[in-house]
Amino acid sequence: MHLAFLLASSEESSPNILVSLIPFLVIGLIMYFLLIRPQRKRMKEAAELQSSVGVGDEVITTAGIYGFITGEDGPDRFWLEVDDDVQVRIARAAVSRKVDTNAEDEAAAAKVADAEAKADAKSDDSDES
Repeated sequence: MHLAFLLASSEESSPNILVSLIPFLVIGLIMYFLLIRPQRKRMKEAAELQSSVGVGDEVITTAGIYGFITGEDGPDRFWLEVDDDVQVRIARAAVSRKVDTNAEDEAAAAKVADAEAKADAKSDDSDES
């Protein structure tokens, strides 16, 4: 800001409109890089996800409902099975993300293995006493 005042005061006869527009241009650039660009990236990722989901995928909707996609009902809708014999028709845009069932299964198996190892170690310690 001080630079703008120095430049403006050096030319007292005619005000330079470019100098007075510099802060607005800087604010515009900051808004673009902090707000607009990340939002476009999120929208692009959401569109790619929504176009890649298909029958058999486990998904989470924007409302937080977990379920398996059991069928397509046109280009913009799915049938989502949320429980045995309970299906809900949802919009493709309502899919928030895919659930990675392999990672969850591996994490659950690792927890069970850790619990078994701790139980074995505890029983070995009590047998030695």
